[in-house]
Amino acid sequence: MVYKTKGVCSRQINFEMDGDIIRSVNFVGGCHGNTQGISRLVEGMDIHNAISKIDGIDCGGRGTSCPDQLAKALKEYLEKRDEN
Repeated sequence: MVYKTKGVCSRQINFEMDGDIIRSVNFVGGCHGNTQGISRLVEGMDIHNAISKIDGIDCGGRGTSCPDQLAKALKEYLEKRDEN
């Protein structure tokens, strides 16, 4: 899935799922070390656990962050999946 981020340095998040397990995450743009760290931490994790850990994280008073944007992307994935 491709998610266009809002309010952060990264421009896009690409991720792949296997059921409820996050298989891969790749941020386009942003702080490479941080986004790579986030990706490695959530890969192999259950989607619900990942959302609960990263949802609402703020970066510099922006009201969002790259981890928070990933949580939003994962929530959107769940909503779309549950619609089908």
